[in-house]
Amino acid sequence: MNQVIIGVDPHKLSATIEVVDCDEQLLGSGRFATDRAGYGAMRGFAASWPERVWAVEGANGVGRPLAQRLLEDGENVVDVPAKLAARVRLFDTGHNRKTDARDAHSIAIVAVRTSTLRVLKVDGELEAMRMLTDRREALTRRRVQTVCRLQALLAELLPGQAKRDITALQAKKMLASVRPRDIAGRTRRRIAAEELAELIAVEAKIKKSTAELKDMVLARQSRLMSITGVGPVVAARILADVGDIARFADRNRFASWTGTAPLDGLICGNADQRRFCF
Repeated sequence: MNQVIIGVDPHKLSATIEVVDCDEQLLGSGRFATDRAGYGAMRGFAASWPERVWAVEGANGVGRPLAQRLLEDGENVVDVPAKLAARVRLFDTGHNRKTDARDAHSIAIVAVRTSTLRVLKVDGELEAMRMLTDRREALTRRRVQTVCRLQALLAELLPGQAKRDITALQAKKMLASVRPRDIAGRTRRRIAAEELAELIAVEAKIKKSTAELKDMVLARQSRLMSITGVGPVVAARILADVGDIARFADRNRFASWTGTAPLDGLICGNADQRRFCF
């Protein structure tokens, strides 16, 4: 049986699919929920075509959860960039009106016509690295929020002595120096002590997470941390987001994907002034 392409327009609660053959002929379509029952029904529907490839739009974004589930179940999955699907939709219909069915159709057509799409692979280490990096970033935001609340409380307990960048040790010393007598002051100090305890706990988790990420980066024999300014967290984020570097044809494609490709300057005004517009 000839291979078929299953274009998938993924959302958080649903996924719209369209099945086409190599001649772009429609073989089937449907809309399924992304819960366990809906996912099972979608795979059961696709079982009619043993030689199938799933083309998921945004497999590194909103389509990541569904793409990962398909990979774990042994399915063949390719990543379809949203820009390519939008281009096909525009020229195929003559307008850029979006519907889930049109999106699924455009995604499938891109997969049929493009042989250089990235083939997804199961890499548990990179997935774990991505989750740990996301977790550490969330802990960092939580620490900033905790420090802000603690500073506000200390500024009321010790007027004129608040520090701009405060550490847990400094906050502990400042808190130990004040013993309010009124109920409002005692309540304020108690809440500040709770915020300090949370700050200490969060910083301990951040330290542990950073050490774990460093071990994972070194285990992959990456040399990213040898670059000045790149620590374990940044290196782990790069590895997790980039994935397989071989999916980029050359360094120029990679620079374009990362947004670091230089832009040509446009000379403006008098040439003698040597002013450039970007």
